[in-house]
Amino acid sequence: MRKASRLFEIIQILRLARSPVTAAAMGTRLEVTQRSIYRDIAALQAMRVPIEGERGIGYILRPGFHLPPLMFSVEETEAIVLGMALIERTGDLELRKASAQVVAKIAAAVPMPMRHALSSQALHAWGTTAPVPEAADFALVRRAIRDEEKLAIDYRDEHHTTTTRTIRPLALIYYAEVAVIVGWCELRQAIRNFRADRVARCSPTGDHFENDGDRLRALWIAGWTPQREP
Repeated sequence: MRKASRLFEIIQILRLARSPVTAAAMGTRLEVTQRSIYRDIAALQAMRVPIEGERGIGYILRPGFHLPPLMFSVEETEAIVLGMALIERTGDLELRKASAQVVAKIAAAVPMPMRHALSSQALHAWGTTAPVPEAADFALVRRAIRDEEKLAIDYRDEHHTTTTRTIRPLALIYYAEVAVIVGWCELRQAIRNFRADRVARCSPTGDHFENDGDRLRALWIAGWTPQREP
């Protein structure tokens, strides 16, 4: 176990303990020597984590110390970093902005070793960034999915023929080159995939399909393969 992960685990052990915990007990649990635990305790105390105690007696976490609502191991932190990097490759400007805010909030809340994992720039998602669609506002689409609101779209096929559709948006799939809106098409009476870069107009209708989104998504997930609009 790496030191940053071990520091986190020590805090968790002491936070949940009802009585002093010895270095030997923590060392056994974390599979390290007592000497390593002593060094880790000193490092945490240097970071102003209020740990009290003595060798041979045990350690406690002083009352009043609270961890942030969410705490992550180093591996979990790295997973978040990579996930945020992948979002940077999408054409969803709002989510790209939100991903940067997520990293900043976590960096401000976690201890220094984990903060370094966020800022080290050791993990990257390689590849091209998907272009931002001209008419399909991803924020609007995601909101319509959450609110179960129908969308009116003008959709251009591969022959540049445009049709007007009313769809019940169910999901948004981000591929490397393009995003796809999955929705129930009222014109075709079927679940269809709509490439976001072929949507010429996209606007809310004010008409809702309340309590039907989960049912339609269940059909889609269960294997009803959506037909791709050309």
